Amino acid sequence: MSDTLAERQAAFLAAILDERAPLPAAWGNRQAMGMQVYRGNYRSALIGALESTFERTCRYVGEAPFKQAAINHAIQHPPSGWTIDEAGKGFDATCAALFANNPEVAQLAWLEWAMLELATAPDCEALTPQAFAEATAGFADEDWMALRFDFQPRSTARGVTANLTGLWPALEEGAEIDRPEPILAQQRGCIAWREGERPTFKLVDDAAAAAFTQMQSGASYGEMILALAGDGSDPEAVQNAAMQAGAFLGDWLSEGMITALRA
Repeated sequence: MSDTLAERQAAFLAAILDERAPLPAAWGNRQAMGMQVYRGNYRSALIGALESTFERTCRYVGEAPFKQAAINHAIQHPPSGWTIDEAGKGFDATCAALFANNPEVAQLAWLEWAMLELATAPDCEALTPQAFAEATAGFADEDWMALRFDFQPRSTARGVTANLTGLWPALEEGAEIDRPEPILAQQRGCIAWREGERPTFKLVDDAAAAAFTQMQSGASYGEMILALAGDGSDPEAVQNAAMQAGAFLGDWLSEGMITALRA
């Protein structure tokens, strides 16, 4: 039985990604030579896209190690979308595996991808502190505990050990800044969002980044407070957690990260 079109396409893609994969059935030397050229062009295009997306990561690790990481990523995670820009999705995980002794590499790649995603995120209107105060003026305790927020599209947060605020400007093209110590003294959190049309980020308390992620995933304000307080916490711990949550909320509002509230 002859191969189906889908089977031939699958064999063609496998041969592009892996030199050791068998060529499609009935191919001869002529097609094999053409595949070598096609494979080279394909990889060059992907590597170029990754170099453009992860400029700072490339400068940090060097061109040769970056190309090796890019080839590995292209083979293991070929883009499945309609644009080659999607080739960078998950590149931070590739870097985490290949540069296991240098965690700042993966975290820098994560930030570069987050900033690119934010640059093309849908426009939105931030909820101002005044509008928030008016909307919650009559809230009782149970209303506060059930409160949920909508955040800027594609805003994101995570814990980091890399000195991203130092590395980011030092790795900018043409920068004449000495590279700082790449690892922080203790873990922090990093939140990336958009100020108007400009992607930005900052390092925050690690608990603030975890709380941001929790609420962005749909947790209520009350659930965030209880998570901050810890399991089996006494009333004093809950009160302290509520004050901490209030400080996080004030920061998110002042930076324009919240777009709506849901009571």
